[in-house]
Amino acid sequence: MRKLVKKILTEQALYYDDVSMPKGFEINPLELVQSINKSLYLQKDFIFSKSWDMLNKYVIENINLNYRISLRNKNSWGNIYIPGEKTEPLLNINPVDYKNSPDFVLLYGINTKDCNVRIYYDDNRRKGRNFDIELKNNMFIMFPSTNMYYINNKQTESLNFIQTITYEFV
Repeated sequence: MRKLVKKILTEQALYYDDVSMPKGFEINPLELVQSINKSLYLQKDFIFSKSWDMLNKYVIENINLNYRISLRNKNSWGNIYIPGEKTEPLLNINPVDYKNSPDFVLLYGINTKDCNVRIYYDDNRRKGRNFDIELKNNMFIMFPSTNMYYINNKQTESLNFIQTITYEFV
C-alpha cells in the first residue's frame, strides 16, 4: 500500500522584520530621507547612500542566511506619503514581460507612523484575498512582485517616507 504523499507546488511567502543593525552601525533615516527628497526634486533615479547600502546588504544577507534565497537588486526608489494619503493599487511587474520583471518587492519604513500596507493574493479558487500589515519605523516587508498592494498613511500629522527595493532571484 502506498503512503499518502503531499507535494507543495507553489508557495507565496511574506517576509517581514525589524532591521537590527549592530550598535554603531545603525541605518541613518535622515540620510535615506535626503536621498529620496533629492532624487524626487531632481527627477533622477534613486541616489545611492551608505545607509541604503547597509539596508540592502542586511536584507540580502539575512534572507539568504535564514531561507537560502539568493537575491540581486533590480531597482530602487523612495516615496513620500502625505497625511491621509492612500495609494492606488500598486504592482511592480510588467504583465507582458515577466522575464524582465522583479521577483520580490521590499518596503522599508523610514519615519513611518500609522502606515498600513494591504497585500492582495489568491489562494487557489479563493481569489482576491488580502493581508494587512503595519509598516513601522526601521521595519521591512518583502513579498512577491506579482502581488498587488497599496499603502495607506492613516495618520494626519506628518509625512511618511518609504524606501522601495525590488529584487530578482540569482
